[in-house]
Order: sequence, then C-alpha cells, then structure tokens
Amino acid sequence: MYFEYGENEILYLKNKDKKLAEVIEKIGLIKREADTDLFSSVIHHIIGQQISTKAQATIWQRMQKDLGEVNAETILSVDVSKLQSYGMTFRKAEYITDFSEKVHSDTFNLEAVWQMSDEEAVRELSSLKGIGVWTAEMILLFCMQRPNIFSYDDLAIQRGLRMTYHHRKIDRKLFEKYRRRFSPYCSVASLYLWAVAGGAIPEMKDYAPKNNTRRMNNK
Repeated sequence: MYFEYGENEILYLKNKDKKLAEVIEKIGLIKREADTDLFSSVIHHIIGQQISTKAQATIWQRMQKDLGEVNAETILSVDVSKLQSYGMTFRKAEYITDFSEKVHSDTFNLEAVWQMSDEEAVRELSSLKGIGVWTAEMILLFCMQRPNIFSYDDLAIQRGLRMTYHHRKIDRKLFEKYRRRFSPYCSVASLYLWAVAGGAIPEMKDYAPKNNTRRMNNK
C-alpha cells in the first residue's frame, strides 16, 4: 500500500507554488509505501532509527520468522535479550518491550490515537520511550496517512527547500511560511522535497554554505 494522494492535491500545490509545480512535473507521481498498522509502524520506526532501510527490513523479517505475527502478545512472549538477538540494540529492545506492555495493559490506547488531531497524536506518540517528535510525525504521515505533516526537524525537508527555492538556510520563520503555503497538503509537498533532497532532479543543488555539516535524515 502506498501513501494516497492524487490530482486534487497535485493541482492545489501546483497552483500555490510555481517552483514546486516544476518539481512535480519533472518527478511525476511518487509511490511511497505506507504501513497502516499503527502497532507495527511504531515498532518499525523504533527499529529503524539510525540504521539503514535494508538493516531495518532484515531485523523485521527475523522477527516475523521467529514470532509469526508481530503484536504485543508475541513480543511479550520473549525476553529483551531474544529481541536483541534479531539484530537491534538492547535499548531498542527495551523500548519495544515497554511499548508492548503499555498496549497489552491498555495503558496506551492505539485506537484513541487515530481519533486525535495531528498535534495531539504527535504528543501522545512521543510520550513513548524511543519515539521523539520527528518519529511521531513520520508515523502520522506513513502510517496514519495524515495529509498535512511538515516536519521542521527533518533535515532532508530543509535540504529540499534550500534546493528548490535557492535558500542558504531555512530558519523556523521561513519554514512556517512554506507550511502555510502548502497546507492542507504538506505531506504531499514533503514527498517531493524528500525526492529533491535525494537527487531526483540531478541539476538541482544545495545552496547551504559549504561549511554546513549538519546531518541529513536518511530518506
């Protein structure tokens, strides 16, 4: 399953912004996989922090092979060291166990998160161990398919903005200007800015000063 968007979102963004319209024309439709199971999405995002997508997929496959269905019950049927043996760090295994315990005991209500506003859902998800604001925002986008997610903490988004609009730096005030412009379809704009940041349009360059060594999130 892919993140769902279509002509309505594309036409809106094209009419709002000429430069983004050019980017959309050059790149075309973007297919980004979505995981609509909120429990597995949280697990996936905890596993995937600071490792490659390939390593994340390998760990997940090992879990599925050993546990069968990956849910709170199956995770709690093994100990932290067993989870660690799938290839994740001890701390991530602890975070996953803690999350599973909260879901199993109804201390954390997954279904309630679906009914929350974006701000409430980010706050609720980031209360979990191992889930920060950026990770919570990515869960809203790629699991819950919320249409208006635009993460200031995502350095690839900032890079995409610099490359598209020829900025040397993206501060909060400038970022919020683009959020207002792209709203209510910031999630779709994010897909295209990630693509730009990843080199989808080879002739585009980053206008950040050469001594800017900030790490970009791997998209």
